[in-house]
Amino acid sequence: MMTMATAMGISACGVSLQWTNPNSYSSGKGCKYAGQSVRALPIRTLTVGKKRLPGVQLLVDEYIAKLKSYCHVDDVQIRSNPKNARNVMAQVHDEDIAVINLITSNDWVVMLDERGLDLSSEQLAELLGDAGNTAASRLSFCIGGPYGHGQRVRKRANVSIKLSSMVLNHQIALVVLMEQIYRSWTILKGQKYHH
Repeated sequence: MMTMATAMGISACGVSLQWTNPNSYSSGKGCKYAGQSVRALPIRTLTVGKKRLPGVQLLVDEYIAKLKSYCHVDDVQIRSNPKNARNVMAQVHDEDIAVINLITSNDWVVMLDERGLDLSSEQLAELLGDAGNTAASRLSFCIGGPYGHGQRVRKRANVSIKLSSMVLNHQIALVVLMEQIYRSWTILKGQKYHH
């Protein structure tokens, strides 16, 4: 699990990120990159779960379309319990392997976890900007299955964040994440969506 102390200097698989402490913002307002040019890493969401509800897919597709003017987004769905394991630990293990097999050594990995860092929208925008300043070739957001992430994803993640203090199912988490990524880009570009 990523702690506040380790959030300041993060490195995995040769990709290094120096990220400011998310608690350093007094009001949560402002982003050091607002209105500046930021290298847009392609984004990929890796979501473990059952088939999506049509309304959820519609919202995800809407945000992917909105994000096209900022960056390329791939939405990857990974079937929950891919080997139909009867044991929860085996299920998490199988999902963990399925996710880790989709992550390359040049990905900058953000794991969504209920125990992750609690960020404001401005801080997420800054995280996107900081990730763009690394040698990473893609930003991958990982949303775990019903029993969470396995150890391989936890060890590989560059940072762990949470979207809420409440536990969200994977479909709701994905919609919230997509909206926050879009909001982050409007913050980075100094546009009106975020106020």
